[in-house]
Amino acid sequence: MKNLLTGGAGFIGCNVTDKLLSMGEDVVIFDNLCREGSEKNLKWLEEKYGDKLKFIKGDISKDLEKLNETMNGVDRIFHFAAQVAVTTSVTDPRTDFEVNALGTFNVLEAMRKFASKASLIYTSTNKVYGGMDDVSVIEGEERYSYKDFPEGISEKQPLDFHSPYGCSKGTGDQYVRDYSRIYGLNTIVFRQSCIYGTRQFGMEDQGWVAWFIIAILTGKKISIYGDGKQVRDILYIDDLVDAYLKAFNNIEKTKGQVFNIGGGKDKVISVWEDFRPILENLYGKKIGVTYGDWRPGDQKIYVSDIRKAKEFFGWEPKIKPEEGIEKLYNWAKENVSLFS
Repeated sequence: MKNLLTGGAGFIGCNVTDKLLSMGEDVVIFDNLCREGSEKNLKWLEEKYGDKLKFIKGDISKDLEKLNETMNGVDRIFHFAAQVAVTTSVTDPRTDFEVNALGTFNVLEAMRKFASKASLIYTSTNKVYGGMDDVSVIEGEERYSYKDFPEGISEKQPLDFHSPYGCSKGTGDQYVRDYSRIYGLNTIVFRQSCIYGTRQFGMEDQGWVAWFIIAILTGKKISIYGDGKQVRDILYIDDLVDAYLKAFNNIEKTKGQVFNIGGGKDKVISVWEDFRPILENLYGKKIGVTYGDWRPGDQKIYVSDIRKAKEFFGWEPKIKPEEGIEKLYNWAKENVSLFS
């Protein structure tokens, strides 16, 4: 099985690559290495697997000929390459569009022309649902909760592309879905919630679970945007990799489908009120923070209804937040030199 991973040196991509190579599969990474930490992840993979890994440096928004050549003959496409931060999309919307919308279109066209029998998973985001102002939210003393959605938000939630990032990722989301309907391609959309885990070089504007851990280990300040009572269903990377493989293995059921993928109702934490005691217990000290304004399009609560994924390909997450956060903390502590 030949696997192509766009953005394969990023956090999610390198974990998927590690899994695939450990299974004896062929992997090609197509990445421009612009993301913080991607060069370090690639070096780690190359040291671990040597010439079993093939790397091509390229940009999905610009290097069309190289992308077309790379696409030829692949069996599975993991489309991870993206601009990943809402804040960056606000300051530089053109680059955000070129990478997320145009880049995804380029990947689909290359697939249609040179790998039409392959299967593709696109990593979309819960941000395509926008601020969800129509959803009633209850504010408690320590966290927000849904009034009417005990299982979380399903794929039936109306789309509302809020922020340039939401627009660009949403554009890719809908193109991927429609290329299955119009051209018969085997494409799948994963609208992912908060993903975290080892090899994640989180930053203040993206990857908040990893960023908080990295910040305290390197003596940086932590800022909370909003009141800290925001709730997310967090999903550990190993569970996400499992979801990708199961979705591909059930492609006759999953092609043309959209799935909300996250920790679900049983794996939720509030951004600071729940996360802080877990982190302070690992760190052994009290942690101070500052508070800032809410960011554009930020949801007070987002929890994925993951029942469709369980129905279509038998997946549900296994790793509890406390367990996953400890795994990430221990990895970051052992590799703190990577963040200098």
